[in-house]
Amino acid sequence: MNPAITSGVTAEPAIVDAMELTSDPELEARFAESAHQILADLVSGGAALGWVEPPSRDEVAELLGHVVSAVQAGDAALRVAYLDRRLVGLGYWLRYARPTHRPHADLEKIAVDPAAHGRGVGRALTAALIADAREVAIEVLTLDVRGDNTNALHLYRSLGFTEYGRLPGFVAVGDRRYDKVFYMLDFRQQG
Repeated sequence: MNPAITSGVTAEPAIVDAMELTSDPELEARFAESAHQILADLVSGGAALGWVEPPSRDEVAELLGHVVSAVQAGDAALRVAYLDRRLVGLGYWLRYARPTHRPHADLEKIAVDPAAHGRGVGRALTAALIADAREVAIEVLTLDVRGDNTNALHLYRSLGFTEYGRLPGFVAVGDRRYDKVFYMLDFRQQG
């Protein structure tokens, strides 16, 4: 097991990739349950992760299985974060499936346990996923974010993403409506 994960109290998050995660049976076994708990808690608290109601364990397990399969096929990157031997975050991007969009990928989820907010976990996960995209020659990394998620908007801008579009009032949560904001990081412009 990764010494950064098992060493006890850490100030910085230990960021692990999917290959390391899946090569350690103990880590992998705990991952799906811990990831489900983080996602369900965030959604229960109103987080903008694509669900209105907290996802079921099976739904999260299926999603993670899909992402890990895509990683194994070279079509995704998955990163997870640990603090003090505890999973505190996860994020992934998936390459676009359409043949004309294959050079590009979409950053689909960054989820950080509320107890770890403000500790640099989201920044570390996103930076690792950006590095993964660069390493496999992704040309443009896109994402979308709910317009009221000011912390995420600030984070993405600080990491070089630029807004390329907005759908006003597009995201529906009950009677509430939020803008859907589109961001991109164009590696072709970065030499």
